[in-house]
Amino acid sequence: QVQLVESGGGLVEAGGSLRLSCAASGNIFSTNAMGWYRQVPGKQRELVSVITSGGTEYADSVKGRVTMSRDNAKMAVYLQMNSLKPEDTAVYYCHVRVLLTGSSVYTDYWGQGTQVTVSS
Repeated sequence: QVQLVESGGGLVEAGGSLRLSCAASGNIFSTNAMGWYRQVPGKQRELVSVITSGGTEYADSVKGRVTMSRDNAKMAVYLQMNSLKPEDTAVYYCHVRVLLTGSSVYTDYWGQGTQVTVSS
């Protein structure tokens, strides 16, 4: 089993910055992907950023404003968000795709979500 602990959400004015953190723990043998998604009521969850073996990808809506980083030793990922806009308001979810020790199948896990609210 895998636990994801998120932190860093909150209320910020437009143009401000926030840094989200997500730490994974559990019986993880390896990770295939670690990323951040966001969701607003009535809409589908959408990708914000993801780190895989191929590199880091960003949604077009956040490119140039968001930087995702990873600390392998801590099995943690971070999302630095700058120049925030009201349309960035959403619940942000951490996601990992991992191979558990003793397993041959990758499994997806989600964090509990952290609210980001950007006021205009």
